[in-house]
Amino acid sequence: MAPAFQYRSKHHGVLAQFDFGAIADVTKHPYRVQCEQSKLTRILHGRLSGKAEFELQFDAQVKDVTQHGSGVEIAVERKGRTERRSGRWLIGADGARSDVRRALGVEFPGFTWPERFLVVSTPFDFRAVIADLVAVSYVADPERWHFLLQIPGLCRVMFPIAPHESDELALSAEFAQSLMSTVVPGISNYEIAHATLYKVHQRVAETFQRGRAFLAGDAAHINNPLGGMGMNGGIHDAINLTSRLVEAWHGRQPEDDLARYDRQRRAVTREYIERQSIQNKRNLESDGTEFGRNLAEIAADKTRTYDYLLRVAMIASLRRAQELG
Repeated sequence: MAPAFQYRSKHHGVLAQFDFGAIADVTKHPYRVQCEQSKLTRILHGRLSGKAEFELQFDAQVKDVTQHGSGVEIAVERKGRTERRSGRWLIGADGARSDVRRALGVEFPGFTWPERFLVVSTPFDFRAVIADLVAVSYVADPERWHFLLQIPGLCRVMFPIAPHESDELALSAEFAQSLMSTVVPGISNYEIAHATLYKVHQRVAETFQRGRAFLAGDAAHINNPLGGMGMNGGIHDAINLTSRLVEAWHGRQPEDDLARYDRQRRAVTREYIERQSIQNKRNLESDGTEFGRNLAEIAADKTRTYDYLLRVAMIASLRRAQELG
């Protein structure tokens, strides 16, 4: 659990620090939970695998989606055979390369950043050598920014990789060590647990609903990871959509109410997640002077700090969704 996060710059040091305790009046958990996907998926698997109303299948690919008046049918390729499944509704939560989105013919406009991101994980304890370091620390620099993210037993360090730096170079042990040596002057030869390189996109589906089929999470929108807004936005999608499906399923709300999912979630994705994640990246690409001045002004004002934390925690986006009706 990370109750606080901070911004630094290589030139100015600590720019500002914020504590989610300032918005404890609107949330029962005023902190970030940093859980690796490899652990989260196992937690979810354990929760669902023992329930009779769930069926979990692996190594299956959606090949086609067919809709009719009262339901949806999908063709699934599994173990060399095509199987069919049907239901009243379909949720495509199958990631950025969503087969459901493709089968529905939904466009996925946006762009890909020219840089890639390299995440280097190390058991090294940066808190022992960096004064006042908290579990989430963003470090601005126009040449090579980075951020430090503490998880149990490891620290993840993320760096941008320039277009002219090849994948082969970026994934080499020597290159990772050269980047890590810039984090704390005088410290090098880190133990590296693993390194991951990936492309970064900013895309939002043209619609989150097509008939009786819906898109959620990365299948509906993807963005750079600065600020942790991608998965959290996907969770917001899931809660918004399934709460509406429950009401429609039991006949407590007309099925027309489901259209509010696309109206609300697509709008806040563009207004909040896309805009904020892009701005987060631009802030880190600066030398920190103007960015730091803005942060200092926010941190010095309780009202502005409160509003800022509501945006960062994405609570403001939930309120905006309700305003959209």
